[in-house]
Amino acid sequence: MYAVLMEHECACFKKSEYTNGNTFNTQQEAYKYANILAELMNEEFCGKHKFYSQKAQGDNFVIRVAINATAVSGCSTGVSCDVGCGSTDEWTLESTDKSGNESCGTGCGCA
Repeated sequence: MYAVLMEHECACFKKSEYTNGNTFNTQQEAYKYANILAELMNEEFCGKHKFYSQKAQGDNFVIRVAINATAVSGCSTGVSCDVGCGSTDEWTLESTDKSGNESCGTGCGCA
């Protein structure tokens, strides 16, 4: 059996109809499901996180969760904003606030 597991269940996932730990008879079925689920979550959820599937150890596929820097910081450039934008990484609560700088240089409007 092949399993598709969530790395971390965010609030949107917990509220959704999706379940963690689905099992499949073939690797191809699990692979397809993991890719489709990651794509659906990127489209349907709030956008604070980005999801991507990855082959994991054994017969597992894992859907990884990453902070969406664009959504968290307000930058529209896709730059991770560690160059000056003020934001808080909600996973670690690590502040990257550099708002005392004149500009972060990304053109996202932060100061």
